[in-house]
Amino acid sequence: MIFQMETLPSVKDLSVKQKTVLLRTNYDVSLKNGEVTSGTRIDESLATINYLFGQQAKIILLSHLGRPEGKVNPGLSLKPVVNYLGQLLKKEVPLFSTINEIDKNQPMVMLENLRFWSGEENNDLNFTKSLANLGDFFINDAFACSHRQHASIVGLPQFLPSALGLDFLKEVEVLSGVRENPRRPVTLILGGAKEDKLEVMEKLLDWANAILIGGKLSQLINRSSPTKVIMACLNPDGKDITLESVEKFKKIIVQSGTIVWAGPMGYYEDEKWSMGTREIAKAIIGSGAYTVVGGGDTEAALTKFGLTNKINYISSGGGAMFEFLAQGTLPGIEAILKKQND
Repeated sequence: MIFQMETLPSVKDLSVKQKTVLLRTNYDVSLKNGEVTSGTRIDESLATINYLFGQQAKIILLSHLGRPEGKVNPGLSLKPVVNYLGQLLKKEVPLFSTINEIDKNQPMVMLENLRFWSGEENNDLNFTKSLANLGDFFINDAFACSHRQHASIVGLPQFLPSALGLDFLKEVEVLSGVRENPRRPVTLILGGAKEDKLEVMEKLLDWANAILIGGKLSQLINRSSPTKVIMACLNPDGKDITLESVEKFKKIIVQSGTIVWAGPMGYYEDEKWSMGTREIAKAIIGSGAYTVVGGGDTEAALTKFGLTNKINYISSGGGAMFEFLAQGTLPGIEAILKKQND
């Protein structure tokens, strides 16, 4: 289903005044020593949170963090997230470790990491119902997670009146423009190690003019790919791309009209292996192309290099961004539209 922007249900379309709202956020942030190191994803949820507060709605926040695989992992608790959020809002945000314990009388609370329950990733019906029983409405403001068939993404809209949050709608607006009317030539740059990017790449072969593959991904792809797919070589230690690969990529980047980038070129966190990611970032910024960057690792790299303000748009999701560019929609959008049209 390809939709018109104006047909997407917004949080502002629902009568949430003094009601309880389940708000799915994307608080999958980087942590160090028990503290949030980059709070951009939390900051981006404030527009929807503040709108709901203005409607005197009670908010139950839902999010995941990392990949605990259905087991409680104290190292992936959302405690640092509620601490960060509490400082932003200047109010305490209580965190509840079980669904039954949640105090619905509080203005805003948070449920512990959704992926501590196997029912989240399995889209289990009973788990979904137990979440749905907590509130009157569901708002999805987690664009970066909405390519997943998870309970809190595609399950909840079956049981509650649902809509999209303000940050989600902004993502759709920007990426729809890039998808439908890009300045050409279009160059995709894929890095990191998540293999699902390769599946999406196949779907974008016709849309993109060139696809550059770096990072661990360059080892996972068939070297006899189409000519528009250009792969980096890695250094002998496998932790960064070679200088020759950087130069090869730069020749294509400089000619681009639109660049979409997700995934670093190597272990940028360590200065020894940051050259590839840094040089590609500088080339992208210097190209004059319209630039879109997606994914937490890519944003973290740009933050490290002090270059985030030189990018035209930073999407909260890498995989979700590419999936949207390929399909023009996401399972999380379709779940809400399906319920609306039933």
